[in-house]
Amino acid sequence: MNTRLNHALRLGAGLLLATTALTASAQALRTFTGSTANTFAANDDNVLSGLNIGFGVNFFGNSYTLLNLSNNGNVQFNSAFGDYTPFNLTGPTGNPIIAPFFADVDTRAPGSLPTTYGTGTLGGFNAFAANWEHVGVYNSQSIFNSFQLVLIDRSDTGAGNFDFEFNYTLINWEAGTASGAPSGGLGGTAARAGFNSGTGTFLELAGSGINGAFLDTNLATGLIHNQLGTPFDGAILAGRYDFQVRNGTVTVEPPPTSAVPEPSTYGLMASAVLVGLVVVRRRKQAAAR
Repeated sequence: MNTRLNHALRLGAGLLLATTALTASAQALRTFTGSTANTFAANDDNVLSGLNIGFGVNFFGNSYTLLNLSNNGNVQFNSAFGDYTPFNLTGPTGNPIIAPFFADVDTRAPGSLPTTYGTGTLGGFNAFAANWEHVGVYNSQSIFNSFQLVLIDRSDTGAGNFDFEFNYTLINWEAGTASGAPSGGLGGTAARAGFNSGTGTFLELAGSGINGAFLDTNLATGLIHNQLGTPFDGAILAGRYDFQVRNGTVTVEPPPTSAVPEPSTYGLMASAVLVGLVVVRRRKQAAAR
């Protein structure tokens, strides 16, 4: 298996990260009893507020047992918002956010499945999953994405500690027509993936906001073709991006050397951050709904 660094990650914590290119895996999305127990009724920009995570998490020094689930590919821990055009996650957002694929999901689209979510146990740990599996995009038809966010209780390592994963198996669109994309989900203001503490500590996957970067057709930077970190169970798969949160701080565990047979073909890198960027959020006209 050839390995190489395919994701330069911009982050505000100065971490060193490694990524490898792997063969795409249909198993990247996690399934466990309870993970899809609840259905978010078909909608465009709605948010479910105050969902119980099932355990407590410490995210950048603040403790939470509830979160807000946006149909548009992200969760927030303070105020709820349903923004559909993704804004930069690289500056203070005013609201802690974890976003596996922040873009204009529309589960009313013909053929789309609804977003689901639920709690249960994964590998013996309490877990919460939000599943955007086979979801459509605003004002386009017959084009779908499948991705997931999983939060995993790791209080066995310390109070409030947890892991979270971004899992991807299908990325065919990147923006809706209200975000400037022609019908078909390509172009416009492209999706973003990452997290932000709310006060400016952040990470964005490289390719965020760049047209074509996350798509399955992009063999170099497509989300399903790469991975990051080492999951709690060691299940390193293409399309899986794992983060550990310990004492409120997000870290990434590099893959074991056994997973990288040619160390010279990948690297560790971190880059400087731009902060205080202006956030521009576009609004859909009410008449278009």
